[in-house]
Amino acid sequence: MNPDQIINNIEKVITGKHEVITLLTTALLAGGHVLLEDVPGVGKTTLARSLAKTIDCGFTRIQFTPDTLPSDITGLSVYNMKKSEFEFVEGAVMNHIILADEINRTAPKTQASLLEAMEEQQVTVDRVTYPLPAPFMIIATQNPVDSLGTYQLPEAQLDRFMMKLTIGYPDSRHEKIMMKQKLNGDTEKNLEAIVSKAELVKMQEEVKQVYVHDDLLEYVIEIMNRTRKSLRLSLGASPRATIMLVNAAQAYAYQNGRDFVIPEDIIFLSHYVIPHRFLLSQEGRINKISASGILNDILKETRVPVLE
Repeated sequence: MNPDQIINNIEKVITGKHEVITLLTTALLAGGHVLLEDVPGVGKTTLARSLAKTIDCGFTRIQFTPDTLPSDITGLSVYNMKKSEFEFVEGAVMNHIILADEINRTAPKTQASLLEAMEEQQVTVDRVTYPLPAPFMIIATQNPVDSLGTYQLPEAQLDRFMMKLTIGYPDSRHEKIMMKQKLNGDTEKNLEAIVSKAELVKMQEEVKQVYVHDDLLEYVIEIMNRTRKSLRLSLGASPRATIMLVNAAQAYAYQNGRDFVIPEDIIFLSHYVIPHRFLLSQEGRINKISASGILNDILKETRVPVLE
């Protein structure tokens, strides 16, 4: 199975967003989760549902609101009077592809209910642990952080997302194509699955076999260390970010038909894997420096290895 077939199938519904779809597929193959931050109505839900249809996986959309409870996400134990015992009732997270819609509109306690699922692919309810199905991926959407009624996602939550992506508005040509598709009834509901769950899991295992040179590992570590030492940041990239960047680079190389990672993979993906983990220092906030700008400076200052 060629990963391009997954991308091409999704593009039957989401037009003009090849890079975003490619990156979403990269995260899927690497076993990561994605945070989509954008204004309403640009196709975030359609993108997530199209991915689930394409890979023949179960899909659950969770609409996060201020009154959403952690038990709505993880599930809860309910007493069965006929059997005189407690039974586990599955929560919304017990599926393959989870759309956590407007995740920053719910309280931090409910946001935190996803942490175990995102990190360990399991949930624990009343001291009993329940495994989540494979493949498993959370695609969370959030409104821009200055929107009314939003909560800032905590650092521990942001750090569990492999990538943060933005879809953006379509250009005029692709918006016209989108309207014609809707008028013709061509929606994600009509998409056919082109890869099975078993085939996708096999592809994820093949991604892990993509070779990463030691010099590239040292290059990634040097980038991360520079983020931690930057005076413009009070919080740099975590060791989890280091691992996720390498995993994403393996998946991206695999998508491009290579069994080895090159420096260009690291440089390209770092813009989507690293900046959302930053916290600006007082100096950074005063000078109104962006997280992306800081990363660009670090990449310029870090020597790119020449592989033999």
